[in-house]
Amino acid sequence: MIEAINLKAGMTFVENGKLIKVLASEHHKPGKGNTVMRMKLYDLRSGATVEKTMRPEEKVEQAVVDTKDAQYLYTQGDVAVFMDMETYEQYEIPTATIKNEMKYMLENMNVKIDYYNTEVIGISLPNTVQLKVKETEPSIKGATVTGSGKAATMETGLVVNVPDFIKEGELLDINTQKGTYLSRASKYDESK
Repeated sequence: MIEAINLKAGMTFVENGKLIKVLASEHHKPGKGNTVMRMKLYDLRSGATVEKTMRPEEKVEQAVVDTKDAQYLYTQGDVAVFMDMETYEQYEIPTATIKNEMKYMLENMNVKIDYYNTEVIGISLPNTVQLKVKETEPSIKGATVTGSGKAATMETGLVVNVPDFIKEGELLDINTQKGTYLSRASKYDESK
């Protein structure tokens, strides 16, 4: 059992037979009354997202989630195909289950498949990924990091706010937890 105050984004728990993943959790102290935890929760089986408030001392059963190293191979129709890196067994996961993660994935990328008992419940991405800028406004001469930035569409379709000096074809480090630009990657494609 784990108290609600200790639930963080990415953790999974069982409530009323449902397998719930915490998408966001924040400590909230209203002007009057007791402190509560505001959480955005995702039902891993039904796909429903719900916002819920809990008392910090409320206890839930933490789910034991196991992971296996896998490689994303390709998407076919509405399923994504992954290969277990040890047994070379292939798994199909509905893209609806991992739609947020799909925005960061390229073919042959290493990920971790999450299991609850023998049930595949999703995937875990690395904290950062390198994606190439597919489309953005032209860079502005003399632009600095402190500018307000501009939108850039990455090769996976993800839209990220980037500094004004970023050009199409650049390889960027992207934070997969927040979906934000971190920096230019060390490799850069000058062919664009």
